[in-house]
Amino acid sequence: MNFIDYIQEYIEEGNTNSQNLGLEIEHFAVDDKGNQIGFDEVTALIEEIADRINADILTQDGHSVGYINDDYAITLEPSCQIEISIKPISNLSKIRKIYDEFLALWVEPLRERGYELITKGNLPLVESGEITPDEIPLSDKKRYHYMDRYFRDTGRYGRYMMRASASSQVSVDYNSEKDLVLKLRVLQKISPILMMMMESKSYPNSTMKDASDSPHLLRIQQWDDLDPDRTGFFPNSFDNDFGYRSIAKTVYNTPLILVTDEGDTRYVGNKSAADLFADGTIKEEELDDDRRRDLIEHFMSMEFFHFRIKKYIEIRIADSVPIDKALGYVALLKGLVYNEDNLKAIDEKLRDINSIDLINEAIRSIEHDGVDAKIYHNKSVAFWADYLTNLANNSLSESDKEYLANV
Repeated sequence: MNFIDYIQEYIEEGNTNSQNLGLEIEHFAVDDKGNQIGFDEVTALIEEIADRINADILTQDGHSVGYINDDYAITLEPSCQIEISIKPISNLSKIRKIYDEFLALWVEPLRERGYELITKGNLPLVESGEITPDEIPLSDKKRYHYMDRYFRDTGRYGRYMMRASASSQVSVDYNSEKDLVLKLRVLQKISPILMMMMESKSYPNSTMKDASDSPHLLRIQQWDDLDPDRTGFFPNSFDNDFGYRSIAKTVYNTPLILVTDEGDTRYVGNKSAADLFADGTIKEEELDDDRRRDLIEHFMSMEFFHFRIKKYIEIRIADSVPIDKALGYVALLKGLVYNEDNLKAIDEKLRDINSIDLINEAIRSIEHDGVDAKIYHNKSVAFWADYLTNLANNSLSESDKEYLANV
């Protein structure tokens, strides 16, 4: 087997009949002036809370950058955004309970230090133009300093994305290659509507610099002008032969920026996994199963497409939002993605939306006009949001429908 075969095998191992949902929410911890918590202060807090609940501390480059327990993991994003990643389960009430347990541990210690947690797509001080991302320090992870260096040459908004943005992400399962392809195709088609439904701004009329006519989806604008090698929609995903093999080839050939291998993180610039094997930086004959798996997972982590394929589909298009809205979003996705009739109905209704270009046209319209934008079939975003919500509502349990009301 070559390394592409191993990546393909890793993706195939994701096949499952489970219908779990993983929720991740990134938070800004800010003081009364809107400034973010510092790296040394938040790492000390991580150690304190992890010790209190006997959680395993996650370390990188000699720093405590998170912890993990049986229900969730806490990690630090580039400028100390605090991310909770709840382990995939199907019960929305359980997700809420886990999140509340996280808040109970963090809110009071942060308050004592003069901080509060907020959920927004962009740091309010940056969104308002009061400060620039350059005024925000990065955390002391080598990974983020290497990425920051690389993105200065690939697009306009790397500093905004890393230092001043936050998201909500949901992961969903697939049971076969055919199921993965259908779910990804449908999710990509409806993603412009979901983006708008999950927009979380502080100022209605704020815009990105040099984009005064586009007051919506600021975080998406940042990602779309970050680095075309690793952002946007999944390459070739509307091709007839798209599947596990083509996904594996994309992972193998995407420029990596950096490599973390056997505990060491180093800068590799625009070299891909293919390049590192070709030049002998990584030798296949030296890899055991654990190291090979770690490398595959690292290579996947350096892809920032709107939908990332691992052993599940990671949906990365929503702004950071409060937990009630996040659970409404999870309920919406549950009702759409885990109902085959709904998937097929959407795919058929949008059968003419058959390219990434058409989806991007919808996104550009929404960036300009928001919920009033006329997109597919000359219908408004509001129309399509109602259509999706009604579809999901018809397939959810009564208890899950209560969450859907908050989306």
